[in-house]
Amino acid sequence: MLRASAEVTTTPLDPRSITDRSVDPLLPHGVALLDFVDAVLGGRESEQSSARAGVLTALGPTGLVDAAGVIANFEMMNRIADATGMPVGKGTRQRTVEWRTLIGIDRFDHS
Repeated sequence: MLRASAEVTTTPLDPRSITDRSVDPLLPHGVALLDFVDAVLGGRESEQSSARAGVLTALGPTGLVDAAGVIANFEMMNRIADATGMPVGKGTRQRTVEWRTLIGIDRFDHS
């Protein structure tokens, strides 16, 4: 979804920033958003508070709620797909090969 959204809106994005935090995501407030994702999905409460404050400062209350909603939706979709053993379709694998290579996601065990 991120890949397709970036392409449709011609928004510059470096997908390597997803797995390599030394890479600039090229998105406005991208670092704050990545910090928020990392904190929500695995950070300590102090990290979550700091990351939440960063997004609130950068994007305002509506942006913070939107960002939290996107994180929650992606987490839900991934849990459903994992729990049901849903395979990634051939077309999706073909369309995403460049991005998967860039971010190194194929190194994870998806079984």
